[in-house]
Amino acid sequence: MLALTLEEFMLELNDGAIKNIGPNNKEATVKLFDVDGAEAREFGDKRVKLVFDDEDGNEVQVSLFPEDIEKLVEDIEDLQENSAVFE
Repeated sequence: MLALTLEEFMLELNDGAIKNIGPNNKEATVKLFDVDGAEAREFGDKRVKLVFDDEDGNEVQVSLFPEDIEKLVEDIEDLQENSAVFE
């Protein structure tokens, strides 16, 4: 299941073209639940792309720098040691 929340978001659709309307203060939150697949791969010269998808064909991609990946790995290792989730 993909949940998408858009704040202060308005588009103009005119003759098949989509155009942003209003100031550039838009925000979005995306949540993907019941993930079926996850992978990590190189993205450009300096980043790692994490790709998550579900059985409905929804996909979320996140691009991170190596130091962010290292912090994420530390967080996961900490959860493995200290959380009932991994029991």
